[in-house]
Amino acid sequence: MGWGKRSILSAAVTVVCAVTVLAAPGTAFAIPAPTPSTSPTPPPSKDLEQVREKLDTLYHDAAVATDAYNAAEEKAKQQSAQIVALAKKIDEGQQKLAKLKDQAGAAARAQYRTGGIPPTAQFLLSDDPGQVLDGAGLVLQGQRATKSLMSELASTQDQLQAYADDATAQWTKLDGERKAKATAKKKIEQQIAAAEKLESELEKKDRERLAKLEEQAALKAQTDWLDTGILKKIHGKASAEGEKAVAFASAQLGKPYVWGAEGPKSYDCSGLTSQAWAAAGHPIPRTSQEQWKQLKRVAVKDMRPGDLIIYFDDASHVAIYVGDGAIIQAPRPGRTVTVAGAGSMPILGVVRPDA
Repeated sequence: MGWGKRSILSAAVTVVCAVTVLAAPGTAFAIPAPTPSTSPTPPPSKDLEQVREKLDTLYHDAAVATDAYNAAEEKAKQQSAQIVALAKKIDEGQQKLAKLKDQAGAAARAQYRTGGIPPTAQFLLSDDPGQVLDGAGLVLQGQRATKSLMSELASTQDQLQAYADDATAQWTKLDGERKAKATAKKKIEQQIAAAEKLESELEKKDRERLAKLEEQAALKAQTDWLDTGILKKIHGKASAEGEKAVAFASAQLGKPYVWGAEGPKSYDCSGLTSQAWAAAGHPIPRTSQEQWKQLKRVAVKDMRPGDLIIYFDDASHVAIYVGDGAIIQAPRPGRTVTVAGAGSMPILGVVRPDA
């Protein structure tokens, strides 16, 4: 019995099974078929179907904004780290500059103690030939030392200016990413608030029917995907790292979705996948869009447990494949980390973190 034969919502009981499928991809989960309802579900009203589609749009837009928020957060972290590194270089440069200025001051004071007569004049006025030769060598050494000191002083000053300019540029970028993050945050909150308001306006029976509609839509998409015969072509076995990533994701089942979260108590979609692979000892990009851009792509028929499935044309959602046509995902606000059908959403492609 394949994954498509079972109710997607009943898959939450597969915490243990999600890991055991790694040893034998394609093996069915041990889940009993749902008990048939005694009363048939009435056909959805056109209005309720429109509500479902509207909710899908609102949550999808929230997911896009969440990816933008996460991207801005990552860039802000990188820029903050660069600013800290530059501050350290500036501090070291200032200490070096102070030391060089002390050396230059010491040379000036030494000249003052000789009455202001430069070393060149001093040895030329000497009547002792040996002293003249010694003085000539000292003058040459002094000239070289002075030239080297002044060159190093100028170079250090240039470096400090470059570090200061770079730090200013990084601060400007950091400010821009903070603004981008704030804009994305506002959009996320607006989209989620609109979705929650839309759901709250429904009567209890309509909310229950809406949940059924969502389940049926996901199940139909999964069934259509399986009807292509794709599952018969997928025989990939998880790598050692892939097993660890799936085991981590399985341990997070039941934890709430929170946008921008990357554990340990809650996750968004890419927060879950990035942390799963970090736990496997193989860090990957934070956002679903960057995971799609940067990780190696593999054909759906060649995917194996541990691979990441990227969804929608804009790569706004990601889940980890666990075998047997199933995924573990952090779906959307108001839901928890769960098991679902790999084909229950439009697949953009598959990427392999440990390729």
